[in-house]
Amino acid sequence: MGHIWLIGMMGSGKTTVGHKLADGLGVPFIDSDDEVVAATGWNIEDLFSESEAAFRSAEIDAIARIATMDDSVVATGGGAVLDPANVAAMRSTGTTVLLEADVQTLSARLSGTDDRPLLTDSGDIATISADRASVYTASADRIVDTTNMDIEEVVEEVSRCVAM
Repeated sequence: MGHIWLIGMMGSGKTTVGHKLADGLGVPFIDSDDEVVAATGWNIEDLFSESEAAFRSAEIDAIARIATMDDSVVATGGGAVLDPANVAAMRSTGTTVLLEADVQTLSARLSGTDDRPLLTDSGDIATISADRASVYTASADRIVDTTNMDIEEVVEEVSRCVAM
């Protein structure tokens, strides 16, 4: 099978879908941000406050480590695909599935959260989404639009996509 790498914007459902998908497939679930925290001893917000470059470096190391592990479902950080080394590691060890949603849906899903270092005001989500759209698409083996789907529908669609 290889890894199933879930990529996409914050709020697209990577972690929630990833847990359910892994349970259904009987494989481990890994969150790359959790791996960064475990390796550095820093939480994501503190690492970002040190510098985004410090976080991205730790993220590259985490994804390289995950790529050597047994098959799993992996929720990546929203910016993981910004580094070509991460994309190469993901593509060489499994299938990348882009979970996408329109900006209004992402904003609604993220309202009230304060643990997203790159999200400082409501306009940021639209800018970040627009800036990353082409990289996400280029990095994806499959694309699932989660905008009008509930979690179970997304899990079913991702399962179908990776079984192709």
